[in-house]
Amino acid sequence: MCEALKNNYQLCEEIGRGRFGTISRCFSPSSNNFFACKVIDKSLLTDPLDRECLQNEAKFMTLLSPHPNIVQIFDVYENDAFLSIVMELCEPVTLYDEILRNPVCETRAAGYMQQLLSALAHCHRYGVVHRDVKPENVFLDSRGKVKLGDFGSADWLLGEMGTTSGVVGTPYYVAPEVVMGREYGEKVDVWSAGVVLYTILAGIPPFYGETAAEIFEAVLRANLRFPTRIFRSVSPAAKDLLRKMICRDVSRRLSAEQALSKSLYLLIFRIFVTCALSHFLIFMINFRKFQDLTIRAYSVLMLVKCRTPMDIRWRRNNFNGLKMKQPQINTLCSAAIAYQLLSVISTVHISFRPSCFPRNFSFLNTRFQG
Repeated sequence: MCEALKNNYQLCEEIGRGRFGTISRCFSPSSNNFFACKVIDKSLLTDPLDRECLQNEAKFMTLLSPHPNIVQIFDVYENDAFLSIVMELCEPVTLYDEILRNPVCETRAAGYMQQLLSALAHCHRYGVVHRDVKPENVFLDSRGKVKLGDFGSADWLLGEMGTTSGVVGTPYYVAPEVVMGREYGEKVDVWSAGVVLYTILAGIPPFYGETAAEIFEAVLRANLRFPTRIFRSVSPAAKDLLRKMICRDVSRRLSAEQALSKSLYLLIFRIFVTCALSHFLIFMINFRKFQDLTIRAYSVLMLVKCRTPMDIRWRRNNFNGLKMKQPQINTLCSAAIAYQLLSVISTVHISFRPSCFPRNFSFLNTRFQG
């Protein structure tokens, strides 16, 4: 391990382990903050492609930092044996853990996807393709914000067409053009992000099999389905977004920028629907209370013009039945009475003392106090 790393940081407990090294929590005495330190053992990099990718990881993260939805890099230390990367410390929770823990509603899924696509669009603007977008590489911080990490499989988009090559990625999330061994562009990340969104909503990936070969065959067929039992509560807008992201025809597949705008629309739409539904349910639950309140409000209107306790007793005797019989009042009538009450209260000065109210109307003094 690099001596410079030990001089600047204190390594703490291990929080993760991969094929080529470990991730530990570390503390910086100079800044009094905790970070994550990824230590890669170079002796395990026997494949030249793996060596090149991991060597480029620090370069990609440096280029892309800072971005609110990408894990930020702070320091890089290297010697003949190890490559150490000090980066932002996220919670040991990934989107994969979130999917396993609880069902994710469409509103939250849209929020996660909007942040993930924002990170991917940022990468693509700099000519970088991630190539391994999956729930395990999407981290969540303490506030639930998405952080895209693990750029060990990333590559540059070269040439006029902005393409690269190589079969890289995870079988469930890899795009068809990658499986076929063709050159591909940044839209492979959009395919993978669409599979991630499908997995969040359904709890299972859209293409699966017993072996990697069977999964690749399902990916090549790209037969996207929405079982009614699973997608009954998913909106048509979300399904339309999935169809345009998980599209076998690359020319028709959305770019990250286009998918970002649609996911933002989906998020706003879902928030609007959720708020409207919740307000409607609250109104229905409290409808009986609302009717009772309007009846009492009408009783207040009967009292407003009273001048003496005798007037109050007279109105109590004549309108006491109004409270007891609970007549049915429709919504429009209730709203009209409530509006009249507000108008009277705002324009008429009521100078009654609490003792003026008869016993049956004492609730009015308590209910409208403050």
